[in-house]
Amino acid sequence: MAADPQHQSDRLQRRGLMLVLSSPSGAGKSTIARNLLETDTALELSVSVTTRQRRPSEIDGVHYHFISARDFERLRDTDALLEWAEVHGNYYGSPREPVEIAMAEGRDILFDIDWQGAKQLSEKMRADVVSVFVLPPSMAELKNRLHRRAEDDEDTIARRLKNAAEEIEQWRSYDYVIVNDDLDRAFDAVRSIVKSERLRRDRRPGLFDFVSGLLDEPL
Repeated sequence: MAADPQHQSDRLQRRGLMLVLSSPSGAGKSTIARNLLETDTALELSVSVTTRQRRPSEIDGVHYHFISARDFERLRDTDALLEWAEVHGNYYGSPREPVEIAMAEGRDILFDIDWQGAKQLSEKMRADVVSVFVLPPSMAELKNRLHRRAEDDEDTIARRLKNAAEEIEQWRSYDYVIVNDDLDRAFDAVRSIVKSERLRRDRRPGLFDFVSGLLDEPL
């Protein structure tokens, strides 16, 4: 019996992609990222290290690795971070080793990071990066979402809104841009991007052997 073409296609050797989601705080990237991880078993999160304080809803080692400034500087200075940035007075960074292992094994990694980190990743590993920027439908709605989240004090919210304009200016450097005026539609759009990018020829080195095998088959 002939092999199922879809099954055979799924088994082709593929290099993992690096999916980068960025947005100003409150625009919805973290919710979209969480939904992706819950529905896509082939995608895993790059857990960043950060020096900021843990929020009540966050779990150390799941949402972030919460570390001291001294430990962060040690990782940064020994080139153990793929990217790092200072955001709202705190440091964030992506550990190098687990990402490199995943890429070599053909696993996809999700990065929930800001534009500074996205720029560094693109400079270092452009062929592997798929970057998506999530925009709010309006600045008023962005402010409302930050208040509804109820995880930051008023000073922090004010600082995030002040920085939002600078962050939004970076949209041009991303591969895809999505306006999150409806969470379900925004999520479906990102999911479609991931499906398409996984099928790109240059991400599937296994195609070389597969096509050679096809051409060697007797007619």
